[in-house]
Amino acid sequence: MPMRPSSRLLLASLTTLALIAGACASQQKTDDSSGTAGGGDGRSAVSTIEDVPNEGAPAATGPEFKTYDAPEGFSIGMPAEPQVARKQVPLGSGTVNTAAYSARAMEVLYSVSIADYPEKLVASRPPEALLNEGRDGLAKEVQGTLKDEQDFTLEGGYPGKSYTVSSPTVGELKARNILVGSRMYTLLVLFNPNTGAPAADAFLTSLKLVNPPPPVATATPDAGMMDAGTLDMGADAGTATPDAGTGARRRKAK
Repeated sequence: MPMRPSSRLLLASLTTLALIAGACASQQKTDDSSGTAGGGDGRSAVSTIEDVPNEGAPAATGPEFKTYDAPEGFSIGMPAEPQVARKQVPLGSGTVNTAAYSARAMEVLYSVSIADYPEKLVASRPPEALLNEGRDGLAKEVQGTLKDEQDFTLEGGYPGKSYTVSSPTVGELKARNILVGSRMYTLLVLFNPNTGAPAADAFLTSLKLVNPPPPVATATPDAGMMDAGTLDMGADAGTATPDAGTGARRRKAK
């Protein structure tokens, strides 16, 4: 019998691609410093997570972004040539095509991930349920706490959610989930809260869509205010989990 993961777990696995890359890079730097600091006399290096900017130092301006055109039909500002990871994730009797683009600059990780879900699954769920599942799945992956969130609508009528997650293990995350047709975009910036990420908003708002599909019409009117429940879509779409974000306040910003 084929494995049928929930949309929550699927989306969480996508964002983890970028998070793992950033965590490994940070750990490698700490390990390298440990091997040289103190001249080999056994003294350990101070973790970069505790570094605090010097008083009086000029404010950081962030890296310069250059437009990167992805073959999946979008462009985004990147501080460097991104690393790309593509994967096919089992979902019911089929697969979901995924891709993650990530780059680091000034100790900050910038990443965009996509997942192309079956249209039947997306049409059966309220958009807010899918966006909330992405938010909650990411927060759970980094053992973090949601600090703030805001709903918005991308040009073309595509629903989105922006939010910030504070994690004791990887630092702070600013992220956006956007549902474009049956594709979920997850943009995130991972950084040390002591040093910040002054270019985070510039990255998160740099996504440009190329010939995007129209928004998927949901089967249930006003479903955004309802608990999505558990839906069995058969072999085509897997099993969807309850909307963990039900009850969250809905705010819309242009």
